[in-house]
Formats: sequence, structure tokens, C-alpha cells
Amino acid sequence: MIQNPALSKSEQQSKWPAWKDIVAKYQKPVWWSAMWQVVNTLVPYSALWFLMYFSLRVSWWLAVPLAVLAGGFLVRTFIIFHDCGHGSFLASTKANDALGFITGVLTFTPYYHWRWEHAIHHASSGDLDRRGTGDVWTLTVQEYLEASRWKRFAYRLARNPVILFGLAPLYLFLIQQRYPNSKSEGRERRSVWWTNLVLALLAGGLVWVFGLKAYVLLQLIVLVVAGSAGVWLFYVQHQFEGVYWEREKSWDYSLAALQGSSFYKLPKVLQWFSGNIGFHHIHHLSPQIPNYHLEKCHRAEPLFQTVKPVTLFSSFKSFTFRLWDEQRRKLVGYRALRAFRNQKGQAGA
Repeated sequence: MIQNPALSKSEQQSKWPAWKDIVAKYQKPVWWSAMWQVVNTLVPYSALWFLMYFSLRVSWWLAVPLAVLAGGFLVRTFIIFHDCGHGSFLASTKANDALGFITGVLTFTPYYHWRWEHAIHHASSGDLDRRGTGDVWTLTVQEYLEASRWKRFAYRLARNPVILFGLAPLYLFLIQQRYPNSKSEGRERRSVWWTNLVLALLAGGLVWVFGLKAYVLLQLIVLVVAGSAGVWLFYVQHQFEGVYWEREKSWDYSLAALQGSSFYKLPKVLQWFSGNIGFHHIHHLSPQIPNYHLEKCHRAEPLFQTVKPVTLFSSFKSFTFRLWDEQRRKLVGYRALRAFRNQKGQAGA
């Protein structure tokens, strides 16, 4: 949340439009920066699969750590894919689309279909009336109390950390993304089927090289690491203390970016593997900024630095957030339900 004691809330709001001129300086892709990121991401990722093949001849104890490390590089690969989807990674639209398709296959994600859903997320992030596409299922306290017993059970299950960060990523990448959304149209639907076809060919080739059992186990380890880390990053970026949520009539784009998207201040090695996506407040302000410019943009303007960072340690508090309390305008845990029921009972009396 923006915190600047020297400025009143109205004064801060009057300054927010200034971000448009600032971010424009960082929206231009740099070919060498992009190519270096491709090289230092996809080459090591491919090399790790090569090393896994030879390590299996010695011991699984050598192959498993390599697969875990490959999962880290797959997270970084997804950030390249993500930037291509925004048209920000390279200057050429065709180049973005081609690289996006390739990295989409590597991350088990259909490029055009994901790009369509993600655009909806950017247009509605922090809007209580437009939840449901490309976000983490979030109910308000009132909605939870009014829900059926089955829906409450399903919600608690979906928000359980083991499900949310363990099983859900596997379901998302292995199953859900193999089928198009019923609301998607021609190109988006075709991208799902083309991705599935190329994935089948790639998996078939790797099964021929590694053997079925070895490939499946190694690929699962890579996907579990990458998927769990990716879902956690996305979760913390929009489920943190002080987050912004508003009804559509009061929703504001810049506030949703600066207050509804976190500045996740990670240790440098994790920042590298996550492709600077921790500067999520900058990314939501301007998705046209490639990830390799996000930190520079953040440091260039004091306004952006007033955004309170979420550290690795403080981010673990996000585990306790379950529901949005519209009355107190904050995320709360299930324990808050008792107080809410009591408050309603007293009001009724």
C-alpha cells in the first residue's frame, strides 16, 4: 500500500497520474537484453535435461536435484513467456508470438489462450465485481456466510495450502490447460490444440530417450517445483496485507496496480529466477515494460518506492488470508467469521 507520511491521501492521488510519463521511458524492448535472457534461461534449462539423462546412469540422487533446479529455470522461462504474451519482451509482434509459443510448450501453457485470459486478469485485478478469470478464487466474508455448505467446503479445500500450492498447479498445467475455456474463440482455442500436439511430440521424444518412468518422474518434479513456485508468486502478488479491492463503480486502474499488486522484495537469487516479477506493482501499471526493465523503472521514481515491500519472511503471513472483509477492507482468516456472526447477531437483536 502507498505510504508517504509527507503527503496527504489527496496529494498522493493527485500525483498518481504522473506514472504514465515515467513508465513510458521503460516500455521499449532491448534486443540484446532479451536475447541474453533467452540464452541464460533456455540453454541452462536444456542442459539440465541433458545432465539428468546422464546422471540417471549413476543414481537418481543426482538426477532429482537437477530436476529441482530445472524447475527454477522453468519459472524464469514462464516469465519470458508471460512478457511475450504482453508483447513487451521483443519489439516484433511476430517474434513475441513465436517465442511465446515455444516457451508456452515448455511451460505446458497454450500461448494465445493464456494471453486472452491474462488480459482479463489485468483489466479486472482488484475489482470485486469482475472476479473469476485468471485469479485466485476469493470470496468476501458475506459471500462465504451465505454460501451453501458444499460451496464452503469446496472453498476451504481450494484454499488449503497443500491443494493450492501442491495439487492445484499440477492440475492447472497438466489438465486444465489442455482444454479451451468455453468462452474462448477461434485462435485461442486452436492454440490449445496446437500446444497439445507439440507437447505430445516433445513428450514422446523424451520418453524414447529417457524411458517412460524416468521421464514422467523427472517431468513431474520439474512441474511441481515450477508450478508451486509460480502459483505462490501469483498468490502473494495479490493476496497480501493492505491489498486493494473495490467494487466496479469505485475501482481505479492505478490504485489497483500500486495498492492491489505487491512489491515482493525477494533475495537477489530468487529475484533472478522469478524474472523480476516481484516488481508487480510496476508490471500492473504498465504490462508493456519487459521484465528486465522493471527494477530500473521502480528505482527511477520515488512515487513507486513509497509502495511498502512484502519481504520473503512477511509474505508467509499470506497463508492466513482466506476472505475479503468488505466492512474492514482487509483480508482475514476464518477466525474472523465468528466475530462477524456475533456482530450480525447483535445487530439483529
